[in-house]
Amino acid sequence: MDEWNKEKKKFTPQQARQKAEGYCAYQERAQQEVRDKLYEWGLHQTDVEHIISTLIEENFLNEERFAKAYALGKFRMKGWGKIKIKQHLKGKRVSDPLIRIALREIGPDEYEEKIKEAIAKRIKTDISKLSFAETVKLKTFLLSKGFEIDVINKIISTYE
Repeated sequence: MDEWNKEKKKFTPQQARQKAEGYCAYQERAQQEVRDKLYEWGLHQTDVEHIISTLIEENFLNEERFAKAYALGKFRMKGWGKIKIKQHLKGKRVSDPLIRIALREIGPDEYEEKIKEAIAKRIKTDISKLSFAETVKLKTFLLSKGFEIDVINKIISTYE
């Protein structure tokens, strides 16, 4: 069967709710991810919103718990900085107050240590011996990982 023409399976609200419970139990999900999945399964807005509220009431879905798990996971596993984590949480339509709460889970010492680890992986020599161009490349790399320029500059200055 051609993959492009494959029809998405449609579910009744009851089937979709059970499936959504499993989807949420497997890993933390943002409300928007679950909402998108329910629409993908052919449900209408009233059913979708009813299932979302039921999942929240039964604690299958918790936006704060998701935001905290997402922030810590991306930070610890992928080495992302706060800027990149914040952008991705916004992309998942997590509210600004919850994003702030989630980012507070990352301790300042652990954050600086993660930047130092990223520097150590990237630079095999002494930082103080880097040329201006190499230092700019290092900072650009750290910025692309989502770290803030003031924190990057502070840490790099400790090596000089």
